[in-house]
Amino acid sequence: MTSGVTAWRPTWLLALLVAFAPTAQAEVAPDDPGQVTSLPEAVGPHWVWVPDRALRRTALFDGAAGAMLGLIDSGMTITPKAPQWSKQRAEIYAVDTIYTRGHHGERKDYVFIYDARTLEVKGEVEIPPRAGDTGTGIALVDMLDGERFLVVLNQSPGSSVSVVDLAERKFIGEIQTAGCAGVYPAGPQRFGMLCGNGTAVLVMLTEQGELERITRSTPFFDVVADPVSEKGTRKGTSWLFSSFGGQLHEIDFSGAAPVPAAPWSLFSDKERANDWRVGGGQYLTYHRPSGRLYSIVHEGGPGSHKDPGTEVWVWDAGTREKIETFSMPNVLVPFIRPQMGIEAGGFVDWLLRALLPNLGVHSIVVTQDDQPLLFVRHADLGAVGVLDAVSGEHLRDLEEVGLSGVLLVVP
Repeated sequence: MTSGVTAWRPTWLLALLVAFAPTAQAEVAPDDPGQVTSLPEAVGPHWVWVPDRALRRTALFDGAAGAMLGLIDSGMTITPKAPQWSKQRAEIYAVDTIYTRGHHGERKDYVFIYDARTLEVKGEVEIPPRAGDTGTGIALVDMLDGERFLVVLNQSPGSSVSVVDLAERKFIGEIQTAGCAGVYPAGPQRFGMLCGNGTAVLVMLTEQGELERITRSTPFFDVVADPVSEKGTRKGTSWLFSSFGGQLHEIDFSGAAPVPAAPWSLFSDKERANDWRVGGGQYLTYHRPSGRLYSIVHEGGPGSHKDPGTEVWVWDAGTREKIETFSMPNVLVPFIRPQMGIEAGGFVDWLLRALLPNLGVHSIVVTQDDQPLLFVRHADLGAVGVLDAVSGEHLRDLEEVGLSGVLLVVP
């Protein structure tokens, strides 16, 4: 089987559409310097962060309105790390790396503290200069429940975790976690990690944020035959992870040690025979109120776990049954639409969506309200689609999201 994404090259049809498309005649209003706009006090249920690794920024969007609300800059990293939003203190925390000579020189890492309404920097905490950096940016930094402690994965090249007290604005210490990576919150003073020997560990902190103990699970996956990806999604005090072959593993971090549940397959025997696989850069997301699990899927053989997919399948995590199949919108169209001056929702927009190949999506994330939205993203096109997470209807696209990136983060 081949993957569901087909290689595509420009054709006479696209050239013709470009030639006859209307030219954009946007009138740009002059800037009014000195004006400051503040975000609302309450975080919107349909807001989403969209980090961009090319422009080195993370933009905040309202998915319901399709509008950008603001943005924060990032430092010298492969992918901007996920911003963490404290609703108690009305602050946003971003982990950045800077160098004294631009791209080189002495390295320093900081947790920058932003005002959650103005997005102005109001403080910083220096941390050890070895914060981890990956292409996806997944599971590198997170805020524990209670919003007091921030944990940051380090790679130097050995792994460790830096702990920051956000209430006191101070670095507490570094915890050695050799052979384990990813930070997965499971309470005010606990988080999980995945390990290279097929196990998971639970890291427990004291009330002061220092290491209390580390406990390990029994092995629950084969790192050679069917490895588990770090691209997990949270389910209360448990986390859900998929193997490359589509085995769904649930790890409970609520007890004295991590407890893996018996895995179950996301695919039927027939689907596995047809080489259906999960794939992409951020391919799992879980809606806690409904118990729905979403995943990007495609048809592809071994080694295709990074391929995008043109479908998202939905399972009832309680019954373990597939209940929906969503077709992904053609995100190539919003990528080229501004250059062609094409009106969104018009005839040419519709025609392009029908005729151009669908390149699929790499990333998904679902909001956690009673009328959830599903955000989908292609990593190389700077395009984000917005779907109704219940029906799968394509509602709109987010404009000016950037140029490149995988990560999507719901505050």
